[in-house]
Amino acid sequence: MRSDTLDRFLWDLAARVPAPGGGATAGLHLAQAAALLGMVARYSDGDRYARDADTISSVRNRADELRVVGIGLAEDDARAFAAVTAAYALPRGTEEEKAARSSAIGWALVEAGRVPARVVREAGQVVDLAERLRPVGNPNVITDVGAAADAARAAASTARLNVEINLAGITDPLARMELAEALDGVDDVLRRADKVTADVREQIRR
Repeated sequence: MRSDTLDRFLWDLAARVPAPGGGATAGLHLAQAAALLGMVARYSDGDRYARDADTISSVRNRADELRVVGIGLAEDDARAFAAVTAAYALPRGTEEEKAARSSAIGWALVEAGRVPARVVREAGQVVDLAERLRPVGNPNVITDVGAAADAARAAASTARLNVEINLAGITDPLARMELAEALDGVDDVLRRADKVTADVREQIRR
């Protein structure tokens, strides 16, 4: 996926194929959010920003890491969903085959739920970076901090949907608890992202 052109990816996204889909876009939302923060941090250099250089450098470095993580999660999601599709296609002519198929589906759904659960967690980190960078970043590109917060919000919200759809087919209680707990902080991530965007809008109106 990372070597595809944007046009190729969008064609694949629009195609009648199991993946990529919404889960992959959640990972890309995350990667784009992190990339925007990396850009703002790089524009926030020189003497004017010397007092906050450590914060800006820390944000830049972590944003660069999360950009790569986001792309990886987009790819992981596509692979995980392909495994779910393959599990549903397994034969079920005998009782043994039915049991094996059911087990494979359950395992695949858990793995497919874990990928967007991680997107949720990493999106929270991106929002944290946006909160740190917004007050000290270059005001000429401060709207990109708001854009990053909005993209992180989309990542978390979309990923939550993908966790929930997988949860619907999972019966293992420990796996269900694991994935449900991963969603506990989503509303807070969305609220914080909205606050960053609101703060950016207020800042550019001054």
